[in-house]
Amino acid sequence: MASLQDQYDDAMFDFSTGNYDSAIAKLKSVLLEDPAHFESQLALGMAYYRNGDYPAAIAEGHKAEQLNPREQLVHTNLSLFYMKAGDKKTAEHHGLQARISSWRTDKSAPGEIPVGDPELEMARPKPPAMKPPEKFPEMPWKKKPPLGGH
Repeated sequence: MASLQDQYDDAMFDFSTGNYDSAIAKLKSVLLEDPAHFESQLALGMAYYRNGDYPAAIAEGHKAEQLNPREQLVHTNLSLFYMKAGDKKTAEHHGLQARISSWRTDKSAPGEIPVGDPELEMARPKPPAMKPPEKFPEMPWKKKPPLGGH
């Protein structure tokens, strides 16, 4: 029998190709073996959402919340699920919870740019070398006034 990770990977392949019914069945199988498999629980809610079954997505999202109540993605997903289900007030509550969760994980000082994973940062081209001008323009406002004048 395939390892739990292999089963999860297989389910996520189905999810990524839009085969949500198969992904749901495989994710449920993983959760039968390991009810605390957080990634499977999170993905199961999203698979139901993509299938258009918002009540099931919400139910599975709350199971993921029970496993990891401070996880930002749990609340982001629940906010999305509730919004699609037409419950704006609860969606806003989970949106706020997601924001609070992000603040908990950001340990940088206020005003400081949070340090991200350098592996995930976009590659930035080096700025082109700039050659200083050979002659600076005249700056009439810096000229000294004539002696004895205004």
